[in-house]
This record gives sequence, structure tokens and C-alpha cells, in this order.
Amino acid sequence: MSPRKIIIDTDPGQDDAVAILLALASPEEIEVLGITAVAGNVPLPLTQRNARIVCELAGRQDVAVYAGCDAPLTRKLVTAEHVHGKTGLDGPQLPEPTMPLQEQHAVEFIIDTLRSNPKGSVTLCPLGPLTNIATAFQRAPDVVENVAEIVLMGGAYFEVGNITPAAEFNIYVDPQAADIVFQSGVRIVVMPLDVTHKALVTGARVQAFRTMGTEVGRMVAEWTDFFERFDKEKYGSEGAPLHDPCVIAYLIQPGLFQGRHVNVTVETGSELTLGMTVADWWRVTDRPPNAMFMGSLDADGFFDLLTDRLARL
Repeated sequence: MSPRKIIIDTDPGQDDAVAILLALASPEEIEVLGITAVAGNVPLPLTQRNARIVCELAGRQDVAVYAGCDAPLTRKLVTAEHVHGKTGLDGPQLPEPTMPLQEQHAVEFIIDTLRSNPKGSVTLCPLGPLTNIATAFQRAPDVVENVAEIVLMGGAYFEVGNITPAAEFNIYVDPQAADIVFQSGVRIVVMPLDVTHKALVTGARVQAFRTMGTEVGRMVAEWTDFFERFDKEKYGSEGAPLHDPCVIAYLIQPGLFQGRHVNVTVETGSELTLGMTVADWWRVTDRPPNAMFMGSLDADGFFDLLTDRLARL
């Protein structure tokens, strides 16, 4: 079976970086057509820089990186330096990237790629706010039906919010964009906090990265050492959740995850619950299902996959 063609849309972020590394370490299953950066965890000049740093760390300077939208569709940008640090990849010392940033805008790259590949052959993998994806859908409505699937990290239901009491960060940053994507009719798989909070980087799991004895293993260990300080204090957990690699792990081993095909609606009007993903988990409405909303994860299997693949780099 040929590898699945994907575009990674991202706002790195330490966990985004690990997701990119996992994808680049899995060429049998995944062909990364390009990486598109969006403003989110940190502003766009840093997210596009960080994406290039991660490609160089993986020895994959051949992967094209494109800068996209620098602000949400209608709102002021909200960022998360309090979690990821000033650069978004705080922790280890990182060299400036030497590989070039592509001149083409990320949204145009998404549109051109969807038009130039066979219908239904490209999967979009958003790891941050959905601004680039929604903008592409608005600018070129014809490409919507060309998307094979969207597998995204975002939202929450049982775990409620991590940036407000009701909303998860990626959706809250640009709820209008999320609403466009969830109403698009594209097949969607959602990795919400309900799943990612089960992917905890414990001390033993961090040590497994460190004992790889590689530059990638050292970087991943230092990244997780840095950002877990925030989550351990906030949640009282034994480690920090690795949110974004769940998207890539699903593409490689979907059996690690279980969920329900339900209706997911994004709140765009209420100040109190702005950005909330209202998942009809118990199917109590007549709203038609529009997303596979994941609820559980085989955490040991997930980390076995992650450590095995990262050790290849």
C-alpha cells in the first residue's frame, strides 16, 4: 500500500515538533507533501521558523515549509508562550534554520496541492488553529471535495477547556475558522483533549527518549522536560500530554484510538463559551454526525510507536 499523502498545518510548539518528527520518521505510511505554518502557539514568524528547525533536525531539508495566515479570520491573535516559552520551542538551545522558507503562501500551496493531486488523495493534518484550512476552503470552494480526510488536534468535551473553562486552545484561537471546517462536509477525525490527556509523558517515557543517544532523542527529552512543568502544575498529573503526535499516530496505527461518529458544533457567538466544541457524544440531538470524535487511547502502544519511530532519525 502506498504512503498516505498529507499536508501538516502547524504552529510549533514542542508537541507539534514531535508530531512532525513522527511523520518524517514514517515514510512507509506517510508522505509529507509540505508543512504549512499558522499563527497560534506563537506568532507566525516563529512558527514558520520552528517548522524549518524541526525539518533540519530530522535531516529533511527537502520538505518544503510555507508561511500562512498570521492572524485569525476575525479576531485578535491569542498565543501560548506561557506554555511553550518565548520561541515556542523553548528548552534546548536551537540553531537558526538554514533551509529556505518557500515564497508561496501556505493557503495557495494547500489549494494548488489539492487541485493537482487525484481527488480524495490528500489528507490535511492541522495541529494548530484552523485559519489556513478555512481560508483555503473560503478562497477555493472547489477544493473541499478533493480532501480525503482532515485529522486534527483540537477541541474537548469531557475534559472541557484548557485556555478558557469551556474551550481548547486551537479552537479558541480561531473559532470562526473551526466552524467553517466542521461545517465543510469533509470527513473529519478529531483528537480532543479527552484523548491527548491520556498521552502523558511520564519520567520513564522521557528517559526512553533520552537513552536513544541521538540528537532527536535528546531534543525531544529536553522539549518535554520544558513544557511538562506547566501541565504538571496545572493538572497535578504525573506528566504532560503530548497532544499533536496523536494525529500522526492515528494515521500510522488507527487501532490505538477509539471514538464515536457524532455531531460536533463550534460555539462562535457566546463570550462565555466561545470556541467550545459541543460534541453530541450521547446523540441526544438530531444534528447529523460530522466527525469521528476520539475518546480513548492505548497510551502504552502510542509511546511504543513514538519511541520506535523517533529512534530511526
